[in-house]
Amino acid sequence: MSLKIAVLTVSDTRDEDTDTSGNLLVESLIAAGHELVEKKITTDDIYKVRAIASQWIASTEVEVILITGGTGFSGRDSTPEAMLPLFDKQIEGFGELFRQISYNDIGTSTIQSRAVGGLANHTAVFCIPGSTNACRTAWDGIIKQQLDARHKPCNFVKLITVHRDLVAADCETRG
Repeated sequence: MSLKIAVLTVSDTRDEDTDTSGNLLVESLIAAGHELVEKKITTDDIYKVRAIASQWIASTEVEVILITGGTGFSGRDSTPEAMLPLFDKQIEGFGELFRQISYNDIGTSTIQSRAVGGLANHTAVFCIPGSTNACRTAWDGIIKQQLDARHKPCNFVKLITVHRDLVAADCETRG
């Protein structure tokens, strides 16, 4: 089942030529059979990030938003602050699992990741650190499976607007 996905890169320095993280996410989602609705780059500003994400959340054309960048601790990193107020429900386990998986690659530095996820208006949103390796870790280790309707016992496809009528059942038990 193909999902409609938007990608936002949050960076004060990257442009289309140097956006390796955003481009990796685009390549990965297309390889998984999903559709890229739109890709944008914006500076690390709470209100710019929130404005773009809000438009996508309100759109019936976007089912998933992948945001890369702005999740660290530097003064300009503001993606979690931009997005948390927009979530109807936070996906607590996303950040926790991302840090757990990342520990194998970067050790205790993973505690400086403020990766977050949530649902907003039946749109799944994943906020990922800006490094290409972090995007690969998040996509391959978590997001790819959760955006696959065949993944059991649970996936986010069942909660996304366009498909919720088709697969409205709750998660299966682990048996």
